[in-house]
Amino acid sequence: MKILGISGSPRPKEQSAVYRLVETVLENTGMEYELISLRNKSISGCIACLGCVKDNVCKVEDDFTPIREKIVKADAYVVGAPNYYSTINAASHAFFERWFQFRHQAGNHLWGKLAVTVGAGGTSGRIPADCLETFLLYNFIETVAKVHGQGAASCYSCGYGESCQVGIPNMLHGPGVKITEDMIPDVKKQPDVMAAAVNAGRLLASRLQSDHDRLAVTDTMQAKMMSMFESAV
Repeated sequence: MKILGISGSPRPKEQSAVYRLVETVLENTGMEYELISLRNKSISGCIACLGCVKDNVCKVEDDFTPIREKIVKADAYVVGAPNYYSTINAASHAFFERWFQFRHQAGNHLWGKLAVTVGAGGTSGRIPADCLETFLLYNFIETVAKVHGQGAASCYSCGYGESCQVGIPNMLHGPGVKITEDMIPDVKKQPDVMAAAVNAGRLLASRLQSDHDRLAVTDTMQAKMMSMFESAV
């Protein structure tokens, strides 16, 4: 079995809370994995051309194209994105919009697979982790765990963090804040978050290795999505 990891963070991996958490989950599965960063990739959102309806293959040619086969062949996913304006960032959103190609007719390439979602943000990563879960649900993929932590908002390094009245340092630490290295959030220094990432990896591996029934998972996810639609009416 192989697990595909996706980090939607635009930051270098050494600076990215999302990348670190996705990597930690993957490492703790004890299984073969590949981790792809969307940083510097050119991926368009869905353009609604409907070119994929007959064969479930997107006709837009860009950096998503070589990743498609990896998505199809993976047995599970660990996907992460940062919090931008209380949703996921544009690169991650575009990437997951393109999964629309798998939804047509009986396009069951992804049905019943398992995943872990990851989010990080200047205050919380819960919203992007939840948003990614919804994207996966549309392809009847079960999110077995969600991991979210506090990353380092750009306000800490923009140069105006101490004087900006609407920046994260001012919001979290009050007026007149003096930024010090120890106050800058780092998921590696958040024991509960790192423990959650470790446990999520172990849980994902356990589910995959315990007679994982994709058909049963598909049925459960279909019912969950229909319930979501009904409650929205």
